[in-house]
Amino acid sequence: MALAPFLTEIFQDQIFAIVSISSAFTIGTLQGWILGKAVLYRFPRLQNHAKILSSSLFFLFLANAILSVPRFASPEKIEIVNLFQATSKEEVASFLFTILGINTGFLAVLAISVTIVSLVLLRLTHLQGIQRGFVVFFSIVVLVLTVISRFTDLTPSTFEVFLYFLYQLGITIGIVTGTARKIKKESNV
Repeated sequence: MALAPFLTEIFQDQIFAIVSISSAFTIGTLQGWILGKAVLYRFPRLQNHAKILSSSLFFLFLANAILSVPRFASPEKIEIVNLFQATSKEEVASFLFTILGINTGFLAVLAISVTIVSLVLLRLTHLQGIQRGFVVFFSIVVLVLTVISRFTDLTPSTFEVFLYFLYQLGITIGIVTGTARKIKKESNV
């Protein structure tokens, strides 16, 4: 069953599917570009190492895109009832690790780390106005969809997983384009 079952029939129409695909990629690219530019504005010394920064962020966010898609496609379902049935500290810790997604190994920790880096960058960069609203809004939408997929019986459809991958890939490309060149001092974020 899809995360947004009411949209399933709409996505059957090719025009809406194409609009959805291009929108997911464009939103991700804009979000990544905004974050990339904001990082360079906040930390102007990084402009001297723009290519190294851009390459590093590319590989980090590409790894996140690749690693987060399988977790989004088939999320481990979590039942809050299990927390109340826990009888030992180990069971509570195991449940909390399951909620955070840490119990699945190094790759999960890497993906979570990239998400945390994104949030820290968002906090440190002092984005304002429409750009901040844009980044925060779409980050919350993706977070809500992820939470829905983990705490309910709903599972993303193949098309929704594809849109999520395009969104993540767009962020990766946007970060690279946002950090690839030096910024002129008269520009504002």
